[in-house]
Amino acid sequence: MNAERSQLYYACVFLHVSFQAIQHSVACSSSQDDTPCWLDAQTMSLLLRELQRCRRQAVPLKEVYPSLDTAVYHCGLLMAQCPAALHRPLCQHHLEAIITPLQEAAAQLSGKVNQASGSQVLSPGQRLRHWLGW
Repeated sequence: MNAERSQLYYACVFLHVSFQAIQHSVACSSSQDDTPCWLDAQTMSLLLRELQRCRRQAVPLKEVYPSLDTAVYHCGLLMAQCPAALHRPLCQHHLEAIITPLQEAAAQLSGKVNQASGSQVLSPGQRLRHWLGW
């Protein structure tokens, strides 16, 4: 793995773990599901900027770029509705839609394509259909 690819791999792992931590904090909140989800907008903005930087860095990597593009898209959707415009289940759904492609990107970068999710890597269209429940 060359240095640029390695740096991108570690950035994807950092983002994956960060979004998982946010998802965990939302899931462990004592509030009810119908109450608004209060994410830290500054932290989310910082993670979105890092995610966008990774996507720009991944442009030449055709196998990784679509996953990062999907994660950026869903993070943008989440940020457009934060803070407090989403109920918790929908917030968690958006976070999962960010985490899964980050996991796939890290797996692609490490060469462990199918080991990351335990299943076949989905195309962006398949992920969108799954996310929409089709």
